[in-house]
Amino acid sequence: MNKLRYLITLVFFLIIIPFYSSESQEHNNSSAIVDSQDFKDYWYDGKAEITSYKLEQARYGELHEGYVVLVFVTEDFSKSKQVKLDHPQNAKGDDVKVLKLNRIKKFDTGIYRYSMMDSVFTPVYMDEYPNTLKVTSSSQEWCGSTFTQLNLDSNGYEVRSFSYFESEGDRTFSLQKEVLEDELWTRIRLEPESLPVGRIKIIPAAMASRLTHKELEVEIAEASLGQNPDDSNLMNYKLVYDDSGRTMKITFSKTFPYEIISWEETYLSGFGANAKTLTTKATRNKVLISDYWNQNKPLDRVLREKLGLNR
Repeated sequence: MNKLRYLITLVFFLIIIPFYSSESQEHNNSSAIVDSQDFKDYWYDGKAEITSYKLEQARYGELHEGYVVLVFVTEDFSKSKQVKLDHPQNAKGDDVKVLKLNRIKKFDTGIYRYSMMDSVFTPVYMDEYPNTLKVTSSSQEWCGSTFTQLNLDSNGYEVRSFSYFESEGDRTFSLQKEVLEDELWTRIRLEPESLPVGRIKIIPAAMASRLTHKELEVEIAEASLGQNPDDSNLMNYKLVYDDSGRTMKITFSKTFPYEIISWEETYLSGFGANAKTLTTKATRNKVLISDYWNQNKPLDRVLREKLGLNR
């Protein structure tokens, strides 16, 4: 009888152990990049990666020159307050490491300038925290300013939107928890294999929503990831939205640290008879690794020249 119990117990463990091992291996594989020494050396050195891009921006049925700056940096973030922690050592379990993207876009339309900015806060360990925690997006031009913020909660994303347009006004509403177009950029930098492919539900970019005057909502898109046909060292990630026909293509390097080389965004720009299908293009210009928050003296303006930002 004891021998029979022993055999049953042995068979049970032989069956169950591979499942636990497989689950553990899956977790380790999903964390392999962010746990690597290369990742730590690059992203935890107390500096930010700053990249400037030359911009052709579609607006009012025309293309306008400008520039974009992408600032990537890791930070300690509060899970409950969804803000950067001033004293992470006192967080007592409320802290989470995030990769923050600040995207600054500036372009002129005739006499006046658009100044737009997004901030995206994506947890480094996406296997543990699979959704971006927060996105903010603002736009300023001579007509007025707008601001949109998405906060992740237990039900999805709470969206707060403020606009000077009467038809838009100030609103608060909820969206179901789906992938954000704004987080694709941070996902690329953290782990490109985490990018969703196929028919997906997605919340479009807040900045695109502003430029097209389209309210944020969950949409359907076809997503694909593949090698760039012109350069085997690069990858392309592409979105094609069903309803609007808008497309977004991001080109990035195949190997760590997965630098973003360029992107293109095609959509109907303008109003009425002046509306045209145009393509916004951004192409990498200069890269700087810097603790920019300490470079705030007049003499530090030379760093803007190094980034090709002379405007």
